[in-house]
Amino acid sequence: MSHAAEGASVHTASSPNTMVNFGFWVYLMSDVIIFSMLFTMFVTVQSHYNGGPQGHQIFELRDVFLETMALLFSSITFGLAMLNLHAEKKNGVLLWLAITFLFGATFVGLEVREFLNLVHHGAGPDTSAFLSAFFTLVGTHGTHVTFGLIWIAVMFGQVAVKGISPKVGSRLFRLSLFWHFLDIVWIVVFSTVYLAGVVQ
Repeated sequence: MSHAAEGASVHTASSPNTMVNFGFWVYLMSDVIIFSMLFTMFVTVQSHYNGGPQGHQIFELRDVFLETMALLFSSITFGLAMLNLHAEKKNGVLLWLAITFLFGATFVGLEVREFLNLVHHGAGPDTSAFLSAFFTLVGTHGTHVTFGLIWIAVMFGQVAVKGISPKVGSRLFRLSLFWHFLDIVWIVVFSTVYLAGVVQ
């Protein structure tokens, strides 16, 4: 296979129009439903404090801003990894995947620290309906990011061992959809949960 033909096959396999990606789109839609339900639950009970702390008393926007920047930058670096995929630059893909992983791990680390601090100060998920919904929504998103980090590590290994192939390109495309989706969800979380909680 010529270099041009190989590049075309990588691009085709990693494009959003292939049948192999249809099932993943269905999965993403199911995740949209899940997060929509969690957001609805949070909005419904966000004023049910049961004598516990309110959002403006426990949320540290500085730390949440750092989390947000880490995830936003990880979305940018993943985009750069995909650009290198289409350019068939293996080392570039590996570099930007590694940087994406570091940003994602930073996000998860900051979120875990936030949860531990809240529990330590008596604001755990069993304190009120508000905090229960908060931990469920934000924790579900964090769990998805953690799964994404595992997926990034697996794809890093596949690119390192197998190089840039149509199958690897297709898998990276689906991972990029998943990662950017989590970025969008977090923007809604940041606006609906943290900003709204602080200004109320």
